Amino acid sequence: MSQLQRIAIAPFQFQQRQILLTKEQQHYLGRVLRLREGDRFIAMDGKGKWWLAQLAGEQARVLEALLVETELPVSITLIVALPKGNGFDEVVRCCTELGVTCIAPVLSDRTLLHPSPQKLERWRRIAAEAAEQSERSFVPTILEPVVFDTAITANQTSHRYICEARGEYPHLNKVLSDISDEIVIATGPEGGWTTQEIENAITFGFQPVSLGRRILRAVTAPVVALSLITAACEV
Repeated sequence: MSQLQRIAIAPFQFQQRQILLTKEQQHYLGRVLRLREGDRFIAMDGKGKWWLAQLAGEQARVLEALLVETELPVSITLIVALPKGNGFDEVVRCCTELGVTCIAPVLSDRTLLHPSPQKLERWRRIAAEAAEQSERSFVPTILEPVVFDTAITANQTSHRYICEARGEYPHLNKVLSDISDEIVIATGPEGGWTTQEIENAITFGFQPVSLGRRILRAVTAPVVALSLITAACEV
């Protein structure tokens, strides 16, 4: 079963034990993956459901539902100050592979990138592809970019952390022992968070934490943070 090819579908494509394939999916299965009539593959809807399917002309017949347990035991919302260039593409890809639940891009005081609506669609497509590749049951939610203060007021879980490279703060590794079901973690832009941003985050219940003694790039810090959380949750 693990050797079968996988494709991501939209939930509405599953209808009456059939999967209504789009023209692009038909091309991908037939021309790219070289599947023929009667060949089997796995379809995932990004909402936690997987099916074993069999190619039948321009559609696919569902043979059985599959039970897949690849998700983390905690829900992770990652608040990320948008890095310059295309760096956020890699953040979305890597953090999806690591198990993030929701990614909230933010515009901070030092943010250099102001993305277009096309960027958001690109990030969501990258998340879907990464979830498919890493055999995840869910595709992470990628929110529309908002200013930093809006993002920190929107998350009310009791486990909220903001990563800060400078200052005497406890290592993230030291504060993860009592995480039960939900965590929010924020990583900063090139140049780091401003003092005011850190103070605002603390006001709204965020605990400043360190990711180590070295200064990490804006695209590295989210991956390190997610790796630490994943390691703590999956022991």
